[in-house]
Amino acid sequence: MKTLFLAWQDPKNRSWFPIGRLTFEAGKFTFVYTQGARNAAQTSAFQPLYSFPDFDKEYQSEELFPLFANRVMRPSRPDYKDYLEYLNIPQHPDDPMAILSRSGGKKATDHFEVFPCPEPDENGLYHVHFFLHGLRHRSSAAIERVDILNVREPLYIMHDVQNLHDPLALALRTNDDHLIGYCPRYLAQDIHELLKRDSKLVNVHVERVNPVPAPIQLRLLCSITAEWPSDFRPFSSDEYQPLKLSLKSS
Repeated sequence: MKTLFLAWQDPKNRSWFPIGRLTFEAGKFTFVYTQGARNAAQTSAFQPLYSFPDFDKEYQSEELFPLFANRVMRPSRPDYKDYLEYLNIPQHPDDPMAILSRSGGKKATDHFEVFPCPEPDENGLYHVHFFLHGLRHRSSAAIERVDILNVREPLYIMHDVQNLHDPLALALRTNDDHLIGYCPRYLAQDIHELLKRDSKLVNVHVERVNPVPAPIQLRLLCSITAEWPSDFRPFSSDEYQPLKLSLKSS
């Protein structure tokens, strides 16, 4: 089973909430809201999405729901091949779930982001790819430093403890102390947990540098690898738990 989460950002206070879970299994797509949607509704006046009007309903389809399909570039686009190269995934088969999990599905016209639920890789390790966040807000020197990074070059995690917007924020720096951006918010809690277990076993590397004309949000693809403790469960907090399952168990 492949699993993606849908996050929504409050446009006023910029808080992020994981509001839904999309799964693909046995040829069928399933979407359910998570507890994060209830939290967003209570604290940020989030309303159910037009495509999914009921918080407590499970939605199923043999086709990818339009909300997600519209976030995947069409193969007919002339820049589609370049786009797949930016994402560093095979061209064939064209798997929309794989594309969404790598690209994030962000659009300039709304406040949503898509991200994958980590699973152990073939070696039983925690291994996740992500694009560097926040590069557009860094200095020109930081952007120039990113442009000359090498594949497999290590990056180093720093807890930005005084970050006013996110107390869990994890910044990334180069070996010559250039602060270049941040790990995605959705990974921060799990990475903190893995660092607490053994920080020496958590490693971030450059996976791919996409030069101009690649959009800046796709400029630097990173990967993080760590030991997967036997009792570790990614995204285990309440906000990621499906509301539909909560109803069934009540």
